Amino acid sequence: MLNVDRSLTLEEIDLSSLDFWLLPLSVREGALETLRKTNPVAHFDDPAWMLLSEDEGGFWVVTRHADAMAVSRDPKVFSSAKGAVSIPDLPQEFIEFFGSMISTDDPRHGRLRRVVSRAFTPKRLAHIEDRIETLAHDLVGEASNNKEVDFVSKVAAELPLRIICEMMGVPNEKAHFVLERSNTILGALDPEYVSPETDIDEAILKAAIDLVSLMEEIGEDRIGSPLDDVTSALVNASVDGEVLSASELASFFILLVVAGNETTRNAISWGMVALNENPGQRQLLRSNLNELLPFAVEEIVRWSSPVIFMRRTTTKPTTTLGVRLSEGEKVLLLYGSANRDEDIFEDPYAFRVNRVDNRHLGFGGYGPHFCLGAHLARRELGALFTEVMNQIPNYEVVGEPDRLRSNFINGIKHLHIRTEA
Repeated sequence: MLNVDRSLTLEEIDLSSLDFWLLPLSVREGALETLRKTNPVAHFDDPAWMLLSEDEGGFWVVTRHADAMAVSRDPKVFSSAKGAVSIPDLPQEFIEFFGSMISTDDPRHGRLRRVVSRAFTPKRLAHIEDRIETLAHDLVGEASNNKEVDFVSKVAAELPLRIICEMMGVPNEKAHFVLERSNTILGALDPEYVSPETDIDEAILKAAIDLVSLMEEIGEDRIGSPLDDVTSALVNASVDGEVLSASELASFFILLVVAGNETTRNAISWGMVALNENPGQRQLLRSNLNELLPFAVEEIVRWSSPVIFMRRTTTKPTTTLGVRLSEGEKVLLLYGSANRDEDIFEDPYAFRVNRVDNRHLGFGGYGPHFCLGAHLARRELGALFTEVMNQIPNYEVVGEPDRLRSNFINGIKHLHIRTEA
């Protein structure tokens, strides 16, 4: 059970401040609860720390589950095309590298999704799932050989990273090259990943260019000479005569390695924390693993809510949310808040591995942008926690999780555990 601190008044809550997202989780949860109950569609000024060249009019936040669902299901009014992962409008050079499916609307979004989906055949997915189970077993086994280990760097980060790299045909020796660039892109506000003396935009763009160059090299090798990997399928796939361009392949690769790696890593890490803080739930899961594992996976995703927000932009005036919004307004869907909504989840601050009807938004709202990798993430989480329960069931977290400095990713950089308490 999470103890919620409701000490912040409505006037003291400032979601545009990076400091807000660094508050203790109990205080942050209390503030979001206050917004849900008293100002569920709230407006905030542009973040001062972003050093915008001009006033962009601030942004709205949607904190309730029902409203986040409504926005997600109405892409004609709430567009993703102007920077779904960013509060400020993205510069053109950023859109070039980050303009994947996540930041597009139909018809382009539908076209990209159809082409990408063609690469994930049942045969290929079956092979990936077998590999996930083997790798999860090996990684947890290696961790268990140490009395104390950083579970993030040795296990939680390694599983999704290696799976994605193997799927895309990235050579093993390039895996940590990919991880470092991914950390830079989503952890650019954290001094561990980007020095305060470094221009953040330049650091992100350089990391993206590095990933694009890697993907272009791999893609060129696969054209006409395919191997049994997703990249080969993508560069040689055709849906109604259409294929991915080199830039579209590169932007999809960035989406996959950044979103697929970082979000699963952090769900795993927060899951380890939750089970450590709720020993009764850990014992319940262990005692009935086969039956409860699917429910536990969904609860871990709800509990962790790795992506803090996604952005939409209104295409026309609307009062859908009970507040009059003009055309061009920025609207942030706060998934973590929606996943604590008292109207949807019974006892939302309790971590329950047997929670049923878990309609969380950890994979986004149930609209056209529902996470394409949700099935893969669930398989990775299921395989990983099966091994944890079987190989290190009595692990103990040492100290506090080292949280990522970010207003976009609810991340853990380091999590030290004793493998046997």
